[in-house]
Amino acid sequence: MKYKMIALDLDGTLTNSKKEVSPRTRDLIIEIQKQGVIVALATGRPVQGAAPISKELQLDVYGGYILSFNGGIIKNCRTGEIIFQKNMPDELVPKLAEASYRYQIPILTYKGDCIVTEDTTDYYVRLEAEINKLPVEALENFAEQVNYPIPKCLMVAAGWQLEEIMPKMQEEFGDKVNIFRSEPFFMEITPLGVDKAQGLARLLEHTGVKREELICCGDGYNDLTMIKFAGLGVAMENAQKEVKEIADVITLTNDDDGVAYIIEKYMKNR
Repeated sequence: MKYKMIALDLDGTLTNSKKEVSPRTRDLIIEIQKQGVIVALATGRPVQGAAPISKELQLDVYGGYILSFNGGIIKNCRTGEIIFQKNMPDELVPKLAEASYRYQIPILTYKGDCIVTEDTTDYYVRLEAEINKLPVEALENFAEQVNYPIPKCLMVAAGWQLEEIMPKMQEEFGDKVNIFRSEPFFMEITPLGVDKAQGLARLLEHTGVKREELICCGDGYNDLTMIKFAGLGVAMENAQKEVKEIADVITLTNDDDGVAYIIEKYMKNR
């Protein structure tokens, strides 16, 4: 099988524990793009949070893609074109804000190059800001001030809290939005019809690449759909247990160049 596209989760997959791409992995990704392989960064991050890595990997040179917000926005890095975008139902934002008050956990979203939330000092809010290298802007009233189109919300708390809360959120809102965890402490809320697999299906249609020609690498709960969807679904050694159980292949950890290992085995010098 000649694989023509590779979709890579960022945190815990492409990047190491320092949130960096190793030189070996970077060079291999640039090399396969020169051979004609399409590289897609499939991430829960906003476009701005993935952009520095896309530049480092020269996706703007070779025509790679960013699937941000778990596929809620798909961007061509070379042309800057947004080829797909789906936003949250406007009427849900106040209800989600009310749920965050009820469960006493912060909710955040994005505006331009900022993260916006009522709780700017929360540890997990600051972690999301650090991961994406974005400033945090304080809101007085989330429900009233988030009155513009948004691709997702994020509710953040300790893993044990979200484990208790998520089934209740899914029962209340599951017929209107997707609710899942990307990390134990991040609960993603995205529009129906948006996840990494559905985003990649749209990208395959756009590019003409076949599903069987796609490799997907990931480690987290929000990678489950794309790993199941891929021609070759790859879980990192450091992946969540459920992810490893459904993968076709388990590679090395993100600190041991697991992505580079897959590229060298399945894609280099095709």
